[in-house]
Amino acid sequence: MSYNPLRSLSPRSVLPAAAVLLVLAAGAAAHANRPEPFGDQVVAGASDASPVSAQSATAEETDFKVGPGVEAYSKATGERLWSYRREGATALHLTLVGEDAAVVWDDGMVTAVDTGDHSVRWHRSVPGLADWLRAEGEPGAEGRTEAQRKQLMARRAAEALHPSADKVHDAFVTVVTPGLLMGFREHDGDLRFNSRPPAGCTFSPGTTAETDDAVLVPRLCPPTTSAGARQMPGGVMVFSLTDHGNFLNTGPDVVMRPLDGHRISIEDGPVIGSWVYDTTLGSREAACGTAAPYAAARPSCGK
Repeated sequence: MSYNPLRSLSPRSVLPAAAVLLVLAAGAAAHANRPEPFGDQVVAGASDASPVSAQSATAEETDFKVGPGVEAYSKATGERLWSYRREGATALHLTLVGEDAAVVWDDGMVTAVDTGDHSVRWHRSVPGLADWLRAEGEPGAEGRTEAQRKQLMARRAAEALHPSADKVHDAFVTVVTPGLLMGFREHDGDLRFNSRPPAGCTFSPGTTAETDDAVLVPRLCPPTTSAGARQMPGGVMVFSLTDHGNFLNTGPDVVMRPLDGHRISIEDGPVIGSWVYDTTLGSREAACGTAAPYAAARPSCGK
């Protein structure tokens, strides 16, 4: 019986091993070059920016340019610090929430970026947002120029995004469309509340107002035309991390204006008049010079 411990491999026996190595190498290369989730492309710094300056600039020290992605520049030097794009999508509007930037994209995605280390914190898709931004099929849509279409999308993106910098519970971002609103916790994108208006009614993104701890969304319900149909009231929906869906009875043409971090001035027509709602207390503010009906309703008297 022969014994050859140094038996060499023939060329035919080497081929399978080489093929395996090629497959593994190709797989590793594909893994290394695969696109980031959701098409994210974040580039730190630029030819005129050092990694140190890109990491050290705070949100207050940074200027942002939106479209087609997000570009961050140093207010002090003008150097580009970092850029953020999503493949196949265009950034329409950005708002700051603490050290994070919330961005609305034309594909209906909302993302949050940590402006300190320029990492993408979270992505959330809002149903119906992209369709409302594009306004396709609405009256006058066919006659809009490309410039008018882009201008409308940017305006609606700004109307949709409402940040609240709640330092007690958690900062959050509310996205409002006529048919849906969703509130996301700022630091992780956790869905904290959502609501749809009753049938036949819509939310009003353009007249929505926010304070540090709440967002107030008008609900519009047109008059009913069928006999015997129950008229749904208009009004204002109040959402926060602690009180989801408090309702304020108002007229259809209510105008809201933030006074400070927790008080909203409400102009409710010539009959009802003006009053102030305190979003921290969750109640109407008592008028100055009158006794407060509840201990919690403390009139500020302009202070």
